[in-house]
Order: sequence, then C-alpha cells, then structure tokens
Amino acid sequence: MITTIVVLYLAKKNNTVKFPDFDRSVVLKIFPLPLLYVGNHVTGLASTKKLSLPMFTVLRKFTILMTMILEAYLLRKTFPRRIIFSVVTIVFGAMVAASSDLAFDMEAYTFILLNDAFTAATGVYTKKKLGDQGLGKYGVLFYNSLLIVIPTLLASAFTGDLHKALSFENWSNVIFIFCFLLSCFMGFVLMYSIVLCSYYNSALTTTVVGAIKNVAVAYIGIFVGGDYLFSWTNFLGLSICMSGGLVYSYLTFNSSQTPGNNAEGTQEQKILITEDPSRKV
Repeated sequence: MITTIVVLYLAKKNNTVKFPDFDRSVVLKIFPLPLLYVGNHVTGLASTKKLSLPMFTVLRKFTILMTMILEAYLLRKTFPRRIIFSVVTIVFGAMVAASSDLAFDMEAYTFILLNDAFTAATGVYTKKKLGDQGLGKYGVLFYNSLLIVIPTLLASAFTGDLHKALSFENWSNVIFIFCFLLSCFMGFVLMYSIVLCSYYNSALTTTVVGAIKNVAVAYIGIFVGGDYLFSWTNFLGLSICMSGGLVYSYLTFNSSQTPGNNAEGTQEQKILITEDPSRKV
C-alpha cells in the first residue's frame, strides 16, 4: 500500500499520471472499497493458513459465482447461457472436490467463504468506482491505499505484528532488503494489473482470469505441499473445476472477437442511459 501511494504520488507530481486531488468527497466516492480490501486480505490470510493449497484453490472458485450475482444485482449486467453454464460447472467441480475433503475444517471453510464474498464485492465495486465516480484507475488505486494504510498500521501494532516486523533480524541484510523492496513493487504491479483488467473488462472476467493461474498451482500443490489428502472424488472435482474455468476463458475471449460483441456493447450503453435520469433525481 505504501509503495502504491509513493509511486502514484511521484508519478502525479511528474505529470505522468492524472487523478483528482484529495477532498472530502473522495472518501464518499471510494467507500466502501477500502473496507472490502482489508476484509479480503484478513480473511484470505486466515483461510490460507488453515487450508491445504489445492482445497484453497478450489473453494476460491465460489468467488466467480458470487461475482456474477453481484454484477447482475449492482451493475445490472446480463450473461449469455454459455457463460452461466461454465460458471455452474466451476462451482459444481468445487462442490464435488469439497464433498470429499478428508481434512474438513469448519473454521477454515468459514474464512474461505468470507474471503470469496469480500473478493467478489471488491471486484464489482472496483468496476463500479471506475465507471461512475470520476476517480479513474489511478485515483481508485491511490485513494484506496491512502485510506487504509493508517488503519492497517494501527491494527498491526495492536496485534503485535508490527513489532515482529520491525524486530526482524535480517533488516541489515542487503539481499533481503532488495528482495523485500522488489516484492513491494511487484505488489503494486499486481494491484495495478487487477484494476487495469477490471477497467477494460468485466469484474467476472477479471475474477476468472485470476483463477486460471491456479490450474498449475492446484495440481502442483497435490505433490508439493505435503498437506493434501488424495482421493479420487476430490481429484475429479479439481479437474471439473479447472475445466470449467478454461471453457469460460475460451468463451469470453472468443466472443470478444465476434461481431455480436458490438450488439452487447450497444445494449450496455442503453442500460447506462436509462439510469442517468434516476441519478439526477
């Protein structure tokens, strides 16, 4: 977060990027994105600690269904049947895999489902803020980080994590400092990539594309992590889940190159026009 603030602030001073200056209205414009972002990270860390890597990957797929529901409710977006079927396939595979999880932990499942909800809400609200608040992609990134950095530091101090970080013995190690700063910058690149993907695509597409990378992670985790308990039902569910994700990606990127995509764009434009009078009222 601090890296994001520093990089974008310096870029704004050098006129490399542009976003609105801070005023009281910015807090209302960006809300509730900072709260969702914090909830996403807290529940994500808690669920990662308690679940095996393959099961964490599978249960994260419920984010896709939640994102589709929130987009339909908040953004009034409609989806073709083929897209809906692919999403249902992903969720069905996740349910099959979870039904035979030999290391079932109710607390872990609660955290991962909360993390799914926070992730879905973060993606949809990011798309919403990019479209109708005038902040732009750089403004959303900058002010989201600015508003949560101080509460996050206070929470870290309260839990003792800040003290543990400051008393870490390798702060004098040049190689560690280089790797640490590089990871901070790559974190900024990751956040910018997610916002940029949401800017040019739907929140659902951003969620599914982010899940594709888990194809390799899930299967590697079966052999590498050491905490995965193998069963054929669980493995079948993993395969169904991953296959649905690949089908969704194919349908999405294939439809973006067809002439019918223009018609969909026109339909979305009409929806936005009909909503303008109600906003003025």
